[in-house]
Amino acid sequence: MSRKLGYARVSTDDQHLELQIDALRTAGVEDRDMFKEKMTGSKKDRPELERLLAYAQPDDTIIIWKLDRIGRSAKHLIELSEHFKTHNIEFVSLKEKLDTSTAIGRLMFNMLAALAEFEREMIIERTHAGLLAARARGRSGGRPQKDAADIERALRLYRSQEYSIADITSMTGVSKATLYRRVKEA
Repeated sequence: MSRKLGYARVSTDDQHLELQIDALRTAGVEDRDMFKEKMTGSKKDRPELERLLAYAQPDDTIIIWKLDRIGRSAKHLIELSEHFKTHNIEFVSLKEKLDTSTAIGRLMFNMLAALAEFEREMIIERTHAGLLAARARGRSGGRPQKDAADIERALRLYRSQEYSIADITSMTGVSKATLYRRVKEA
């Protein structure tokens, strides 16, 4: 049996959830199936949203008042839409009149997903083009290699057991991670 599950969120304690809760009730969400949160949307860790996603089952419908109440970014909305699709969960945003149980709602959500995927691919293409251009000019990516003499000096100081790691790294400029990696290799 499918259920209507609601999610309401405000960013600060002095804001109120009533408008969203009233809209969710009007849409048929019962109080026991509402997940409410007072937390900024930019935070990745939102316990009530995580609880809702774990609670929702196939054929359930998650209803929100407005898209910005559930998603931190376009990318996050797309991730959520993929989660809903994978778990056979419908999604409704009341303000935007978006309903994935309808053909037009699925189309709109898929258009959002396609735009986000296009954006990701364009970023990858620009990154690759930039790396190729840099290589053509004789530059390579990554951190510059540490001078072998500095590393050897750091290893000698380490083996002497007269200096702390902090002293060795400040005297040679060799990072702690590099020093430990080279000690392990030796």
